[in-house]
Amino acid sequence: MVSKDANILTQNRGFLYGDAVFETVKIINNKILFLEDHYFRLMASMRVVRMEIPMNFTMEYLEEQILSLVKNNSLSDSSRARITVYRNDGGYYLPSNNSISFLIHTVALENASYSIEQKEYEVDLYKDFYVTKQLLSSIKTTNKIINITGSIYAHENGLDNCILLNDSKNVVEALQGNIFMLIGNRLITPPVSEGCLNGVMRKQILGLARRIEDLEVVEEVISPFDLQKADELFLTNVIKGIQPITKYRKKTFTAKLANQLVQMLNEMLTVN
Repeated sequence: MVSKDANILTQNRGFLYGDAVFETVKIINNKILFLEDHYFRLMASMRVVRMEIPMNFTMEYLEEQILSLVKNNSLSDSSRARITVYRNDGGYYLPSNNSISFLIHTVALENASYSIEQKEYEVDLYKDFYVTKQLLSSIKTTNKIINITGSIYAHENGLDNCILLNDSKNVVEALQGNIFMLIGNRLITPPVSEGCLNGVMRKQILGLARRIEDLEVVEEVISPFDLQKADELFLTNVIKGIQPITKYRKKTFTAKLANQLVQMLNEMLTVN
């Protein structure tokens, strides 16, 4: 039995098939952080899933739509916005057409600048399902059932997050962000070819870390066994910035580099 209020969903392809892509952005002082990176990743995602990009769907148009909504909701100081682009109604697995519509949703954030909470943050591996090493894994689609079941697993086991593995049983990312590992003077993150999200904050942190003297920054495969050799582990995403991992199984970690990178990140945003 479907209520009349639910009729809007009965043909919506994003709801029925996960036929949608999305971006989540952070707004500070009426400015969208890393707008260009988000826009080009969204365009790339739409092309990968063969959506038709309207001629007026420019970066300036998207910026105007987001900031207008943020202003109307009195959230210009500090907020997050999610832009979901979905293929229009019609068809089953084969769409009737590739035209699109989009929704924007905004939520207030407490802090404008990035900061690190001084608290314990424990993770473990999630091995019920694996991420495939393919292009679709590197974009943000609304097919996030692995992240959902992994989040439930983490909650049931008293964990703050879980680390996802790919079909080669190598480390890919966390449930809500990319992962970085410091061993000695080497900062390592998995390459996108391993199936991780091509993260916007991942790109910023790679750029900032390469400015640190005597720090070697590389993109290479990480095995689960490597994690217990690490001096630091931390996660990155645009909303949180950097989240240090304090415990993985019996190993505990410091957060010296993570704190340094957060400071550099905030300084970069202040200059820009």
